[in-house]
Amino acid sequence: MIFDPMYFVYLGPAILLGLWAQMKVKSAYARAGRIPASSGLSGAETAQRILNVHGISDVGIEPVKSFLGDHYDPRNKMLRLSPDVYHGRSLASLGIAAHEVGHAIQDARSYAPLALRNGLVPAASVGSSLSVALVFGGLILSYFGRGAFGQTIAIAGLGLFAVVVIFQVINLPVEFNASRRARTILLEQGMVTAAEEKVVGKVLNAAAMTYVAATITAIMTMLYYASLVFGRRN
Repeated sequence: MIFDPMYFVYLGPAILLGLWAQMKVKSAYARAGRIPASSGLSGAETAQRILNVHGISDVGIEPVKSFLGDHYDPRNKMLRLSPDVYHGRSLASLGIAAHEVGHAIQDARSYAPLALRNGLVPAASVGSSLSVALVFGGLILSYFGRGAFGQTIAIAGLGLFAVVVIFQVINLPVEFNASRRARTILLEQGMVTAAEEKVVGKVLNAAAMTYVAATITAIMTMLYYASLVFGRRN
């Protein structure tokens, strides 16, 4: 259990995809970050304008000290933007800010996948933190002669991790929908030109690949755990 080559058979491609996606998003962000938006708006101004257009008055905007740590907090109704996005006036800043406002719009419109994803957050958090301990704890118990009990513990861990996978799968349409909303809103409201929208699209598409990579990684991790619990436990 200390070293298992099969781990890399299952997870190797997903890990490489994740690394590629991270490099892709950083590269796209860096390129778009050097192009000033013709509208002259900052990310925070863009976010506020979109909120106003959609009649959303209960969502605040604040900077957060985290590179690409931009997110929408549905519990506190707050858009949190990294310094470069909050103050920046580049196409990257506008695109990312608009994407996060897309989540606020989803929340205001009771977008079902977002509500489902948010409802799964507590269970997914528990599953992420406990599943590994339960799976490998159960396998260790089985190895030392507590077969049935160990198997039950390991299966419980596998079930918890399945919640993480479900969360990641549901997260995909939420993120893609927010990006589509962002690109449409920016163009319709004249905050970017048609040519600029294509640059924004490259940033958001690159960011979307990180979510795809995370989902594939979660699925392959669950399959690896399943192979241990059901296929190779002896």
